[in-house]
Amino acid sequence: MGDLLLEALHVRVVGSGDRILVLAHGFGTDQSAWQRILPYFNHYRVILYDLVCAGSVNPDYFDFRKYTSLDAYVDDLLNILDTLGVNRCAYVGHSVSAMIGILASIRRPELFSKLILIGASPRFLNDDDYHGGFEMAEIEKVFKAMEANYEAWAYGYAPLAVGADVPAAVREFSRTLFNMRPDISLFVSRTVFNSDLRGILGLVRVPCVIIQTAKDVSVPVSVAEYLRRHLGGRTTVELLKIEGHLPHLSAPAVVGPVIRRALSR
Repeated sequence: MGDLLLEALHVRVVGSGDRILVLAHGFGTDQSAWQRILPYFNHYRVILYDLVCAGSVNPDYFDFRKYTSLDAYVDDLLNILDTLGVNRCAYVGHSVSAMIGILASIRRPELFSKLILIGASPRFLNDDDYHGGFEMAEIEKVFKAMEANYEAWAYGYAPLAVGADVPAAVREFSRTLFNMRPDISLFVSRTVFNSDLRGILGLVRVPCVIIQTAKDVSVPVSVAEYLRRHLGGRTTVELLKIEGHLPHLSAPAVVGPVIRRALSR
């Protein structure tokens, strides 16, 4: 089971340092999203893998009955680490993988020395006293656009998500977004937007660093502050004076040093 999972999700281990760092990508990308910041972590043994929903993974591995919540993605992460014999690591998760890391750390706190969470949100939908950034009616429009013409939706969404005027990053994100099978992409989007992890944040005991850009189409700055107040572990926020939901793609020279500094604390 473990070895099959490593092969299916294209698990790679790069470098030969004593300390272990996991890089987990977000929705619409794959592990290639980390290529530009990898040089900042030469002194680590870095574990990279693709989420089962990524376009780079054989879609036959995506079980629509299994991946109805983020817990199944947590199972994959923990199975990868157990198969590789990892007993302690730092974890960097982007977007949905930030929340996967949070859930994994609640289940196995001894496994994680630190969580570094980029563009993280426990809930994307607005509530009475919570600003997640989206109303349900807006999200339903997005889902209808994805169903009607996935390519057109992806073509329009990629530059919005990247935010900054970085054509190479837009091209790269467009490539991985287009690679996703439309029905899987829509299914995962529904799973993510229907998730609400606010109630479990206090169970986290691992130290966390939240990396948030000043303008993110998916995650308002107020969400980073919400996480800081509600996560149970010692939590700090790094607010970057740049735009976009994928700063590791669009501004690696900014994000790489921030992650490296956060790991050294």
